[in-house]
Amino acid sequence: MPLYKRATAEFFGTFWLVFGGCGSAVLAAAFPQLGIGFAGVALAFGLTVLTMAFAIGHISGCHLNPAVSVGLVVGKRFPVSELLPYIIAQVVGAIAASGVLYLIASGQDGFSLAGGFASNGYAEHSPGHYSLVACFVAEVVLTAFFLLVILGSTDERAPKGFAPIAIGLCLTLIHLISIPVTNTSVNPARSTGPALFVGGWAIQQLWLFWVAPIVGAILGGLISNIFFAAPQPSVREELSR
Repeated sequence: MPLYKRATAEFFGTFWLVFGGCGSAVLAAAFPQLGIGFAGVALAFGLTVLTMAFAIGHISGCHLNPAVSVGLVVGKRFPVSELLPYIIAQVVGAIAASGVLYLIASGQDGFSLAGGFASNGYAEHSPGHYSLVACFVAEVVLTAFFLLVILGSTDERAPKGFAPIAIGLCLTLIHLISIPVTNTSVNPARSTGPALFVGGWAIQQLWLFWVAPIVGAILGGLISNIFFAAPQPSVREELSR
């Protein structure tokens, strides 16, 4: 499959992740009486990855996340030569999804970006007012375990066909843990899209949601290599089985 087609799949996949996950937070989480709450948002993020893993996993590997792409390079499951096109496609997809979400959300009377527009933040902009250090540690640890689940579930020795379910449920669990802490990133593209529309504090704090997930992904890839590695096909090849 040509690289441009795989990058295009990453664009649409990341669009779906941000539109579905952040859309559930912006449009449905606090809806009067019938709001889906934290649990609903967590499930929405997991479902976006689960559905896209089946839809495009055999095409691009369904990374949908610059940190995941970096972790897969470290885990020797993705070529570094293709890293930049993937990251660009993921970030552009996240921005496009945030733009569409903004058009929809701003159609409601009284809409304001002051609510955060599902942006990630720390300290006074953390939903639970967690410190910078607490937020950094949470994002590193959760992203590291996300990579362990991705690399383990797509291992050729793992049961076949279940990787999308494991990965989607892992992302749901990650959100159940950390929405109160950072609003949950573990994905620099997901953080970048909403932040560009909020501006101000969201842009100023965006660095953490690039650095911490990438550090965590590198750690996850290294742990997998050191303790669990065996010769493997690429994630894309494994998801296509």
